[in-house]
Amino acid sequence: MNTLAGVPARASGRPRRRALAALCATEIVSYGTLYYAFPVLAGDITASTGWSRTAITAAFSAGNVVGALAGVAAGRLIEKRGPRLVMTAGSVVGTAALAGIAVAPGLAWFTAAWLIAGIAMAGVFYPPAFAALTGWYGPDRVRALTTLTLAAGFASTIFAPLTAALAGHLSWRGTYLVLAVILGLVTIPAHALALRLPWASVGHSRHRASTAGSQMRHILASRAFLLLVTSMTLSAFALYAVAVNLVPLLTGRGLSPTLAAWALGLGGAGQVAGRLCYRPLLARVGVRSRAALITAAGGTCILILAVLPGQAALLTAASVLCGAARGLFTLLEATVVSDHWGPAGYASLNGVFSAPLTAATAIAPTVGAALATRAGGYPALFLILAGTGAASAVLALASGPAPRPAAGMPPAPAVPAE
Repeated sequence: MNTLAGVPARASGRPRRRALAALCATEIVSYGTLYYAFPVLAGDITASTGWSRTAITAAFSAGNVVGALAGVAAGRLIEKRGPRLVMTAGSVVGTAALAGIAVAPGLAWFTAAWLIAGIAMAGVFYPPAFAALTGWYGPDRVRALTTLTLAAGFASTIFAPLTAALAGHLSWRGTYLVLAVILGLVTIPAHALALRLPWASVGHSRHRASTAGSQMRHILASRAFLLLVTSMTLSAFALYAVAVNLVPLLTGRGLSPTLAAWALGLGGAGQVAGRLCYRPLLARVGVRSRAALITAAGGTCILILAVLPGQAALLTAASVLCGAARGLFTLLEATVVSDHWGPAGYASLNGVFSAPLTAATAIAPTVGAALATRAGGYPALFLILAGTGAASAVLALASGPAPRPAAGMPPAPAVPAE
């Protein structure tokens, strides 16, 4: 199986560090305003407008699904033009979308604004930032990606209380207007000014573009790609359905809402710990086995949550472990494409790879709650999700070993042999 021709120009020194610092800041603000603010404000929106919680959550989820679909086009554009244009445009669109959400006179306008916000998400969330750092950092990308995800992990820590504080003094509309201003003031100049690093497009010549396109189609149709993307989509759904439905599971086991919230919050600390463990794992475990190990770990942690009795300490520890699995999964998602097929053509290929994962994450809250109702409760839901994690690990193992690059193509990065 071939790697893709055309590697983004390597950057070095202060510009590269400046770009990393800027992306750390913009990911925190982008996720904080476009994602984590909504759960905080949802109750106020419903109370103020009379729109149902189901309807506004569906609008939010629809925006995330649009982001998943738009991510494919965003990846191709990054491959041709670099991340600066895409991420700056995403910041502008996101700022306008949040303002549109704030002034929405009706549910239809509110939903349309979230669909536009979804387009912005494709330009400012993880996948374009991963593409930028993979291109500019090359063999050092894992260190840069780890730094980025560690920083972005504080998005909820910063913006959930900030949003709540704003909502204590302003209406939900006023709060979203302030968040729109924050998004615009931080991310538009940061993306426009700090991402001005060289970027070598795959499309310098018709022959080169044609070769890259042929290789892309070959990879997309390959058994390894289809099994890996299916595996990780299932795992993404399971891990994020757990995150959203953990509190009702724990309160059903007898924990108070406060203790359940603490358990969920400490799961966020587990994500940080998991991300710190990724580099040692990368040095010791090959691509396919790493994917299988991380997805199996996620399924195992979910199973523990499903069967544990109501001891608060044990359930909290299991939540931390599940958070660590999510932290590992984030970096697996960032690196599995470049480790399997090399860094060349990463933006386009990862745009396709990430789309179903992002869609699974978007629908996880709604589908998870529906499954809990149909299955007879949250313990049954978590058993189903544990089985999903186990299936994910099996598919990852079945995907086959990492492919060898074709003669004359850039080699894939060095990873342990399977």
